[in-house]
Amino acid sequence: MIHGVINVYKEKGFTSHDVVAKLRGILKQKKIGHTGTLDPDAVGVLPVCLGSATKLCDMLTDRNKEYIAKLQLGVVTDTQDMTGKVLRQSEVWQQEEEIRKVILSFQGESAQIPPMYSALKVNGKKLYELAREGKEIERKARTIHIAEMEIQEMSIPFVRMRVVCSKGTYIRTLCNDIGEKLGCGGAMKSLIRSRVGEFRLEDALTLGQIEAMRDEGSLLEKIVRVDEVFSGYSACVIKNLWKRLVENGNGFGKEQISQISGPAAEAGTKMPDFVRVYDEDGIFYGIYGWTKEKKRFEPIKMFLTKE
Repeated sequence: MIHGVINVYKEKGFTSHDVVAKLRGILKQKKIGHTGTLDPDAVGVLPVCLGSATKLCDMLTDRNKEYIAKLQLGVVTDTQDMTGKVLRQSEVWQQEEEIRKVILSFQGESAQIPPMYSALKVNGKKLYELAREGKEIERKARTIHIAEMEIQEMSIPFVRMRVVCSKGTYIRTLCNDIGEKLGCGGAMKSLIRSRVGEFRLEDALTLGQIEAMRDEGSLLEKIVRVDEVFSGYSACVIKNLWKRLVENGNGFGKEQISQISGPAAEAGTKMPDFVRVYDEDGIFYGIYGWTKEKKRFEPIKMFLTKE
């Protein structure tokens, strides 16, 4: 079984679940999970977790994402993108300066109401299933954070923009909200996810490429090891005398550590908040967090596999 994360380029027409299903066939293993849905018409980065790395899915979902979106002004649809039914069309009378100002005003923290055409569940049923039945229910606004917004090209009624945002941000809804604020309406024309955390578009592989690399025997070179995903954390080596503690998922204190290396540890002022834990033979066990009260490291997520 392969353990790690592979950066998949999700092609147009595939759902995230389609990608997982096809990878199960290509890699001949069942333990595979994706890190957040991407609309069928959207393309781009979809990190997929393999084997023990499936424990990472929720952690990668929480990371900031970068999108390249094309906004079409002057139109409103029921799905907030151009695949839906057109509800209203308007002339775009606003000048570029006003459009730019309104778009950039969405940078920072704001409240966003999730769209009806989304995979969010209410009472066990997905919103898009209700929407297809012609039902619309009240949705609570959620706090989102847009860290960066850049207008890359403007050719009215189209605007191409780069957006770096937090988990739970709907770019379709952002396009709709920009249009509403301008007064002319807006919908998403196209979407590329260019980054999820450290996984970037230029490194993403199509399913066809993955299959070809499997046949060539070179695929493992493209698998990101679980501990590499946490390269920003200091590395903590536990003495082999005490490694049974981490093998059983227990915590440990300073006296059981062989060494700690990394930016946070080298600062020397306090113990790092989080560490990657290894034994003296280089085996990776998991992520541990420092607890001030107990003055010891306690497990956050364990990844040790026994095969």
